Amino acid sequence: MRPAPTILHLDMDAFYASAEQAAKPSLRGKAVVVGGLGPRGVVATASYEARVLGVHSAMPTAQARRLAPNAAYLVPRFSLYRSVSEQVMELLGRLSPLVEPLSLDEAFVDLEAGGVADDTVSARRTGERLRTAIREVTGLRGSVGLAGSKMLAKIASEQAKPDGLVLIEPGTERELLAPMSVRTLPGVGPATGDHLRRAGMTTVHDLAEAGEAELVRLVGKAHGHGLYRMALGLDDRPVVAERDAKSVSVEDTFDVDLHDRVRVRAEVERLAVRCVERLRSADRSGRTVVLKVRRYDFSTLTRSETLRGPTDDPTVVREAAARLLEAVDTTGGVRLLGVGVTGLADFTQEDLFAQAADARELAARAEVSEKPVAEDSKPVEDEPEGAEQLAARRWPAGHDVRHTVHGHGWVQGSGVGRVTVRFEEPGGPVGRVVTFRVDDPELSPADPLPLVRDPVDYSSWPASLPKSRSGPVSAAGGESRP
Repeated sequence: MRPAPTILHLDMDAFYASAEQAAKPSLRGKAVVVGGLGPRGVVATASYEARVLGVHSAMPTAQARRLAPNAAYLVPRFSLYRSVSEQVMELLGRLSPLVEPLSLDEAFVDLEAGGVADDTVSARRTGERLRTAIREVTGLRGSVGLAGSKMLAKIASEQAKPDGLVLIEPGTERELLAPMSVRTLPGVGPATGDHLRRAGMTTVHDLAEAGEAELVRLVGKAHGHGLYRMALGLDDRPVVAERDAKSVSVEDTFDVDLHDRVRVRAEVERLAVRCVERLRSADRSGRTVVLKVRRYDFSTLTRSETLRGPTDDPTVVREAAARLLEAVDTTGGVRLLGVGVTGLADFTQEDLFAQAADARELAARAEVSEKPVAEDSKPVEDEPEGAEQLAARRWPAGHDVRHTVHGHGWVQGSGVGRVTVRFEEPGGPVGRVVTFRVDDPELSPADPLPLVRDPVDYSSWPASLPKSRSGPVSAAGGESRP
């Protein structure tokens, strides 16, 4: 534990949904839900306007539609979210060499290591200025928590939501934590929480009073020891600048269960190629290929194969994934498929062509030994998608388009051979809506536009950072929200 609140935790507020509202003037102040839109889609993020209606992350989209039928439902635009995240992380990197990203919208920062804070006053000032910088560079808002440990900084940022700053003074940890639910502590999920509740422990105070020996008896030595330390507010974990990814993976949930074995294999190979694209974008390679199959009855199987060395060759990964599929019974249907690569490295196997040849030879041997595909199976190209599916794939709701006459816009929806577009840009007025044929030659997909056209120059951050325009700081240690 540090004697000063120099560990900062930043959490961008409803990140995906807020980015969509900033990009689309017609959605500002309205309920927005970002996620999968199919029958089995899941909510990734909901705006605060949608959360008031009961919508939350990880909820089935079908359930969200029942709670908020008039919300805007959009397919994620990860290229936009990544570009905004890079802007935010660059600002954090100017504060300190020790920045630990947890996701696109969340990170820890060691302010002391950057020399920008060494006490309560300087830490609060830096947190306020960071929020100002994020607003002026990205147009979005984030919540900041400051404390003497990572655990408490994250708790503080959660209390600060939305769009606030909360600082926890070192020495007040136990008093602050005591009345909180045991679920507040890291690592206490629903199962552990229920187990503790049955033992009569519902608050952090109950854990501290129970003692380490009792917690070890209830949840085991490793977890019990850590749980007791957290209940006392003790957390010595450092901010780690490089959080090495342990794996790269992609997966798809299908609107209708897949029964055709040939179609299943084609989907696995497509996912393998996408996985390698993501692997290469991170300049990594991997040694172990993992296949994930969720069947019609929700049972989930995983199979893995370790290669001779790290690779980023799509042929190698694709054929390894296909071999793994041969060992999985897909009778009855498949609702989800995923392909991942683990054992990541910064280099690749030197002889990729030889490795690919070996993989093809193994696949050929497996093909001979396996029974043939059922006679009624048809190649995937013989199963054309319907017009509605094609339109949804080409014109995802919320994605950017450009028309040769009307300019830049975004897809409001598509169906019955038509696509409806609202033509507006970030920072501009609410735009007009026009409907076109899905095959209109003058309409084409486009890249997202920046959320802020002329952002403030923060190249000299933090030395010459403008004076903060954040709200007044309250006596309780938090910041009043505008």
